[in-house]
Amino acid sequence: MHPFSCGHCQRPVFFENDRCNTCGAALGYAPAAGDMLAFDGAATLAPPGDGAWARSDPQAGPPLRPCANRHSAAACNWMLDDGDAQALCRSCRLTRLLPALDNPRNQSRWRTIEQAKRRLMFTLIGLGLGPDPKQGPDDALGLEFLLLENTAGSPPVTTGHAGGTITLDVAEADDDWRESVRLQFGEPMRTLLGHLRHEAAHYLQYRWVTGTPAAELCRTTFGDERSDYTQALQRHHADGPPPNWPQHFVSAYASAHPWEDWAETCAHYLLVIDAVQTAGAWGLQLSGPAPAAPAALNLADAPPVPLLVLQQWLPVAQFLNAMHRSLGRHDSYPFLLPEPVLNKMAVVQQLLQQASAQQPA
Repeated sequence: MHPFSCGHCQRPVFFENDRCNTCGAALGYAPAAGDMLAFDGAATLAPPGDGAWARSDPQAGPPLRPCANRHSAAACNWMLDDGDAQALCRSCRLTRLLPALDNPRNQSRWRTIEQAKRRLMFTLIGLGLGPDPKQGPDDALGLEFLLLENTAGSPPVTTGHAGGTITLDVAEADDDWRESVRLQFGEPMRTLLGHLRHEAAHYLQYRWVTGTPAAELCRTTFGDERSDYTQALQRHHADGPPPNWPQHFVSAYASAHPWEDWAETCAHYLLVIDAVQTAGAWGLQLSGPAPAAPAALNLADAPPVPLLVLQQWLPVAQFLNAMHRSLGRHDSYPFLLPEPVLNKMAVVQQLLQQASAQQPA
């Protein structure tokens, strides 16, 4: 993600900010513009629904409306066009079901999850793959999120994707719970954003690959997804991954089934392309003569995976690991990327490029 500046005082601001810490201007992210904008002080005191907000720089464009979740527990800082019939922004409107918000802990979880989801949406929109909300149970193309809590007497919540519906156990927003599960399953890294990337990758395969001519290349690369999924997961959890999985898969879980191999590899590609954009936009280049990453995410102009990973990302990742060790922390990037994994990432890039080209302008 590239850095932003306040449209009022030009000082640096961040993607999560709803107000400039320097001049106090109200801030809002405009997904159509891909930028963080500043708004006049008087108008921003009104609650959402009381009209559009005038930009600090009137030459920058027409007024925009804040998302209706700006003053909710979600604390959304995204904006909408004033003529948009929706009350919620492009990210918030994807969430169809929430846990009981009379529980303050769920309010905090909701906020944390939506913050991570907005980062995911920033990437998908930038890549030309921003999803539309599911319009109903018969909508085979849209996406929706169900944020559910485990409660006594109810079936356990299982995080996963099915037919454009992503279900997320809201406990994933709890650092202590997520770390305990990471240790239980022996995962090198488990983050909320990583979880959302993984489930979004399942959706991208379902939306753009399954049932299309691209399915054959996906099957050739990742394996036959028609093999029994339930049995494959049961076998994986009972017996563990094959001993040689590091030579062929980006993670141990990727070896469980072709669907999981795609999801883990695609999620990793999203991580890398996002991280390379961030490093390049901040001027961090540790790769010698390799070209800097473009300022904007663009699948059509994305460098080939070997260049993207070996010359633009891994030197940065190695620096981050060295810095974390200096700080007494675990490696921030505990992954190996052998040639078979790079080949799979190249196929992911190819199929996502094809999908992006099919999106209406």
